[in-house]
Formats: sequence, C-alpha cells, structure tokens
Amino acid sequence: MRLIPLPLLLLASLAQAATPASVPHEQAEALYQQHCQSCHGANRLGAAGPALLPESLGRIKPDEVRAVIRDGRPASQMAAYASVLDAPQIDALVSYLYQPAATAPTWSDAEIRASHRLLADPDKLPSRAQHGADPLNLFVVVEAGDHHVSILDGDKFEVLTRFQSRFALHGGPKFSPDGRFVYFASRDGWISLYDLHNLTLVAEVRAGLNTRNLAVSNDGRWVLVGNYLPGNLVLLDARDLSLVKHIPALGQDGTPSRVSAVYTAPPRDSFVIALKDVQEVWELSYAGEPTFVPRRIQSRDVLDDFSFTPDYRHLLATSRKAKGGQVIDLDSGAAVIDIALPGMPHLGSGIYWKRDGKWVFATPNVSQGLISVLDLQNWKLIKEIPTEGPGFFMRSHINSAYAWTDVFFGPNNDAVHLIDKQTLEIAHTLRPMPGKNAAHVEFTRDGRYVLLSVWDRDGALIVYDSKTLEEIKRIPMNKPSGKYNVGNKIEFAEGTSH
Repeated sequence: MRLIPLPLLLLASLAQAATPASVPHEQAEALYQQHCQSCHGANRLGAAGPALLPESLGRIKPDEVRAVIRDGRPASQMAAYASVLDAPQIDALVSYLYQPAATAPTWSDAEIRASHRLLADPDKLPSRAQHGADPLNLFVVVEAGDHHVSILDGDKFEVLTRFQSRFALHGGPKFSPDGRFVYFASRDGWISLYDLHNLTLVAEVRAGLNTRNLAVSNDGRWVLVGNYLPGNLVLLDARDLSLVKHIPALGQDGTPSRVSAVYTAPPRDSFVIALKDVQEVWELSYAGEPTFVPRRIQSRDVLDDFSFTPDYRHLLATSRKAKGGQVIDLDSGAAVIDIALPGMPHLGSGIYWKRDGKWVFATPNVSQGLISVLDLQNWKLIKEIPTEGPGFFMRSHINSAYAWTDVFFGPNNDAVHLIDKQTLEIAHTLRPMPGKNAAHVEFTRDGRYVLLSVWDRDGALIVYDSKTLEEIKRIPMNKPSGKYNVGNKIEFAEGTSH
C-alpha cells in the first residue's frame, strides 16, 4: 500500500472543507421558480425577460451568465442577486439554465398570433424620411453590450436615435427593397419591424423560441424566419409581421430538422434555405402568387451556412464531410464539387470581387489563421493567405482596393488585415485599440469611408478614410457587434454579405 504523507492529507482535507457544497438540481429548479420565473417564464421560454434555454444561451459563456445573476444588468429590469443567493446557489442556477428542458418546448401558430403587436400603422406614417439624412446612407448599428440599436447618419457620422432592442439580436438585420424598413431577429425568436424614415418601431412578433435568421423577399411582400426551435420556417407578412403560415422543416423522409440559414436570392425571386439535420437545400419561390412549397435539392452533407456566387446560380456551403465546402448548382439541383479547405471556413461571411477580370471568392476561417481564395470559374484554390489568427468577418467595396478581415479569435484579436485584392497580399495591418477585439467593418454607400467595430463594452465605431486609412472619427459605443449600410444591403453590393 502506498502511504500518503500527512501534510498532503491535511492539505486535501482543507481544500475539501473550503469547497462550497453543491446544490442539487431540484433545488436549482426551485430557485429558478422562486427568483426567475416571473420574468423569464415557467418553462424558461421568456416573458418580460429573454428565454433562458440552452439554445438561446449558446454563444453566451456561463461566466457571463453568472456575472449577470450576481451583479444584475445596468439600465434593465435584471436586478443583482449577490445579496440574495450565495455562490453555490448561483452556480447551480447557471448549470440549470444550460440543461435542456425536461419536455421539448413548442411554439404554436396560436402563440405566434398572440405575441403579435402592431405599434404603428405604416400607412398613416409619412412616406418620406423625416430626419434629413440620406436614407440610403444610414447605418443600423447593433450594440450587443446593452442590447440597443443606434441609427447613424453615414455622412455626418452622428447618431440620429438609439433604442432598446430585443435580447441578443442575431443573423444581421435585413431591409425592405426600398430601404425604408429594417427587420431584426433575436436569438429567442422575436422579430421586430422598424421604420427608418420615421425612426419608430412598427410591429413585433415572436416567430419561434430559438431563431437563426430571417430574409426579406425582393418584392417586399414576405419575411421568412428560420428557426432552430421549433425546427421550422415561419412566413410573415412584411407589412405588419402578421403570421401567414409555418412550414415544418422535415426532410423528404420525414426527418425533423433545424434550419441553418435562410437568404433571399433576388434574381431567382426565391428564398434559399439550408437545413441543419438533413441533407437537403430548399428553394421557395415567391414569384407571382406563391405556394411556398419547397423545391428540394439533395446535398452531399448537412449544411451550416452558405454564400451565393454573383449570378446566384451556385451556392458555396460549409460541409464537414467535404472538409471544407460544397458547391451546389441551383439551376440543375446537382452537387457540383466538394472543395477541400483546411480548418473550418466561414463561407457565410465570404465575399467576392473581380481580379484580373475574373470573379474570385474569399472566405475567413474560424479555426485557422488563413484566408482561402477560390477561382469561381473552376472552383480551384488560388491562394491561402496567412493571418495572425482565425477570423470571422470579411468586407470590401467595389471602390476599395482592399478586402478587410478580422482576427476574431485568439490573442491577436485586436488586429485587422487589409488584403490587396489584386496581389492577394496583406498590405496593411491595423490595431485600432490595442488589446481590444476589432471586428466587422462596413463601408459607406459610396465606399469612401469604412466603419470598424471595437467589440468591447467600452468600445467604439472607428471611421477611416478607405483610401488613406486616416482615422476620421471615433464614436464611443457599447460593444457594437455589427453595422449595416442601408444602400449596400438593399443593392446586395459587391463586397458585402447577405
């Protein structure tokens, strides 16, 4: 028998004594019912406060949730519980929130309709912009730090208004074809319609319990919402967000699926949808008097996200089986080719531009420090550009010589690379606020200026001259996770994403 020295035994017993006793699951559930249920709902589906399901908290670290329970959230109804709950109780609550619900939550048509709120009649609001700024050069800025949205004049770089959004907006806002209305989706399923001409909220509805993103038809009639929970598509009237119908995400053989992504394809007059759990891509036509019966395209793998080629004939989708990407011909419905790419390319944030008169496509990579550049004629890899770490977003503009890409993950996430679009070399590396995460850029409509986010609660939007790279202005903001130029978005401009 191996003897353990007495000092080590004493240290071990002291450590055991210092470790707080864990709280059983049943007690954690009781704590939730006592302290959280009134705001977040009996089944954690949300009420006055957001849903607290694992699907809704997926990208929020447990330590962040722990801090919010302990310290509260400023300028909100979320109170601090440090004086009410001790550390083991808070830990138990956090663990409970990340556990799946005992019974799979559902969200019916009746519940969608009951959640609908019409706050203003668009027909009675002025049809012209009332704020004096260029309506096609506005920026919609999502401030994730305190769940607000700022509307920014893209000429003067001044905030026109700032308002509270639903919890954890996700998937990027989408716009009506004329740029007047913007549509937001939150992770816990709330869809909001905002009038940019009158700077007022028009309508809201809860279309699901965990939402991926939404798309707006190019004729401005329809909004299609893609949900993880329940796994379905929800079709809304774009005028007021009233429910039209829901479409269960079921494979040809009846297998249920979550929805990975939904985008509009304007030249095709259709929505294109990737499914998370079945090997199918769906296309739903919205031309004429649509039935919204999906056209099913078989894929070689389940798809996470995708981008279109400039002509909208092909989509480039992330495929784990292909260890990179899969190309699908939307006209023929055939899977064209698998493209082996290292790491985990983030094809949904890829962008395209013309190099030597030919279209190329570049994608960041969320697991390796490189940018992959593809020839869109033969699908061959042209070059892999080393970066200082894995990235998430890329942006450019037809009037810019550079493709901007962040280093979103890792110790060098304060860096942003500017890649020369012709030489495919890194021409500049900026560090706007050393030590703070710099990510997501967006150009003004004419491409003269570029706005960069510093993802920090004491962050900022930094405005650069896109040619000289001179800093023009620094606008303090609370973790501005994304900003979206109206003109670039409604024109589906080269260098932006969907």
